[in-house]
Amino acid sequence: MVTPWLPWVVVAIVAAGLALGWVLSRRRDKRTQTYVSNTDYIYSLPSFQRRVQLQRFAAGAIVVMIGLLTIPAAGLAGRPVDRFTQDERMATRDIVLCLDVSGSMMSFDSQVLEKFAEMIPSFAGERIALNVWNATTRVVFPLTDDYAMIEQELNYAADLLDLNFFGNSYSYQDLEEWLAGTWSPTSYNSSLIGDGLATCALSFDLADTERSRTIIMATDNQVAGDEVFTLPEAAEFAAERQITVHAIYAAEFGIADERNEYESVITSHDGLFYELSDPNATAGIIDEITRQQAVELDANPKVVELDRPDRYFGWLAGLAALLVIGAAVVRS
Repeated sequence: MVTPWLPWVVVAIVAAGLALGWVLSRRRDKRTQTYVSNTDYIYSLPSFQRRVQLQRFAAGAIVVMIGLLTIPAAGLAGRPVDRFTQDERMATRDIVLCLDVSGSMMSFDSQVLEKFAEMIPSFAGERIALNVWNATTRVVFPLTDDYAMIEQELNYAADLLDLNFFGNSYSYQDLEEWLAGTWSPTSYNSSLIGDGLATCALSFDLADTERSRTIIMATDNQVAGDEVFTLPEAAEFAAERQITVHAIYAAEFGIADERNEYESVITSHDGLFYELSDPNATAGIIDEITRQQAVELDANPKVVELDRPDRYFGWLAGLAALLVIGAAVVRS
């Protein structure tokens, strides 16, 4: 609370008011008491006794409700807030998720996206982008630190690429729209690995600033077409721009030479190589990214206060309504 002492002041004032009201009512009853002859029998009447008991109960209930109403009122008087430290120094790490969505990878893409989504809670301040590619590349979302949007997009894509059109609300048309821009019906090229990696390397902005840049690439390294960049050339292209490339390998019927080339190219540039089925893939990549030296912008952390009247306002409104209803019943 902003003023934690103020609720106690409110409670003390209400308690003092109730006590003063009780004392004054007792004195007023004695001053205004009137005697009427031959009325003693009235006090023995059951109906009169019930009326007196009801009046006392109603008065007690109103006092209790006033006391309860004091609690949320005192809480609001103290101005409840959430406090957290906001460090405007944003870790200058940029991460591009680079996903092969060719036909040979389609059955694995949902799992890869789920692994990507597992990484998001580990980030704080890093900017994330998602590129998907086959013969050409489509930017699903550019570099951003809007983690709510990132998780939403990754989860949507994972459900869509699960290809279970009978088990969810998505259709084949939804899949076609999502993959638009990654292939052309007039082209016979597919799964251009080197071109996909090179395009992901070009997705980083702020080229003149010192930032940590990482690509997390998932593919089976099965090329089917003419590439502008081979995988080694694209990896060298990324290295020249001081971009670290980590690899996830997924293949149902993998060819040893393709796998070995993929691993050799990535590890020769100090990247990590994991099989999709490796349970340590996510943790290993996150640990490596965390260990990278992050350059932070100069800024002073500040304490942010977020008002939270919702914690008490509902109780205050509900108890106030009960108090009004109770008073109306007593009056009637």
